[in-house]
Amino acid sequence: MALGCNCQSVQVDGSRVVEVLTRLANMSDHENPAVTRILFSPNDMLARKFVKDLMRENHLTIREDAMGNIFGRLEGTNPAAGVVLTGSHCDAIPLAGMYDGTLGVIGAIEALAALQRAGYKPSRPIEVLMFTSEEPTRFGLSCSGSRAMAGALTPQVLESKLDSGGRHFLQVANEVGYGGVSTQDMLAATRVAEGAVSHFVELHIEQGPLLEREGLDIGVVTAIAAPAALEVQFVGDGGHAGGQLMPDRNDAGLAGAELALAVERHVLATGSVDTVGTTGTFEIAPGAINSVPREARLAIDIRDIDGPRRDQVVAVVLKSAEEIADKRNVRMSSRVINQDPPATCHSDVVEAVAAAAGALGLRTKHMVSRAYHDSLFMARIAPTGMIFIPCKNGWSHRPDEFSSASDIANGVSVLALTLARLSGGSWPKAEL
Repeated sequence: MALGCNCQSVQVDGSRVVEVLTRLANMSDHENPAVTRILFSPNDMLARKFVKDLMRENHLTIREDAMGNIFGRLEGTNPAAGVVLTGSHCDAIPLAGMYDGTLGVIGAIEALAALQRAGYKPSRPIEVLMFTSEEPTRFGLSCSGSRAMAGALTPQVLESKLDSGGRHFLQVANEVGYGGVSTQDMLAATRVAEGAVSHFVELHIEQGPLLEREGLDIGVVTAIAAPAALEVQFVGDGGHAGGQLMPDRNDAGLAGAELALAVERHVLATGSVDTVGTTGTFEIAPGAINSVPREARLAIDIRDIDGPRRDQVVAVVLKSAEEIADKRNVRMSSRVINQDPPATCHSDVVEAVAAAAGALGLRTKHMVSRAYHDSLFMARIAPTGMIFIPCKNGWSHRPDEFSSASDIANGVSVLALTLARLSGGSWPKAEL
């Protein structure tokens, strides 16, 4: 697959990208190396200004939508054509690292700068996008900005999600200069029109160990897993740890422990490495050493690139919860918090990423993304794909998250050439 360019003309300085990422990481509620940046907090607003200033410095035209998604546009010779979009997020869960999401924003700005330095002229416009609220930290909902862009978010759902102060998204958004008259108006203004986006591609650290373990440079993502999030609560009668005899107990904590093991068993029973399950929250009340637990609350994450297979696991986990409750004489309640469908990356983007990496002589692996990304919802709007680079030990969402400057340069270079191919623009004629 020819790219129609002199790939050596696209020059990316990975150390410069790291320097910019480090500056952004200092806009945090915790000191470096930890990064905490919660949606619409003072540090999130500082980060937004930082990103917009960087876009301006690199000759991009800025616009923002009602949800707070930020766009930086490199105009094309065919401005009416569907735009080629690239981007990620800059919000961060508490005590995270400096590369998750941010690489796909800062790296994308550098990719467009590298294309401009090389004299590339896009046909379709290319835009860098910083999504609002990919992380669920403030309102308990992942990918709020991309959901709204895809029309996959209703006013009822968004208004049901409250922050720790009891406020919903619109109230906080209006305070910082976004939002609208109503949640309905805000979502309608954010929805992307059909045909407005030609392609979407996201650069991201792998958040897994495979690329580093196998000594490979670039992950060409073929599918994006989606989680189903469940909450299960068991309620027993409790009692004094000494006074309540073992035959008389209905221990909610043991019911929860049994369900956590059942989650593991049901996931492994699929026989697929792409099916994963996690009991990420396990709370017991009253939480005293001398009290038999009378309540247990479990939050369970089950994800897969195969939607029906994942949903079958969800069904058997909920059935196990009922059986455990009956066996242990406890009351049980459950709810499905979220159950989004997985996404398949489009062949046009997959082929463009693979061709770009090949032209640069980089070693690749076709692989799936097991983490949640805005790409999951962008795939409902336009042909979508992702580019992964290695990260140390596969670690992410922790302060020691790390990717090398050379790996970052590889990823940004692949992104630049991928965007150029998808835009269909022109390169300077080679001098004789």
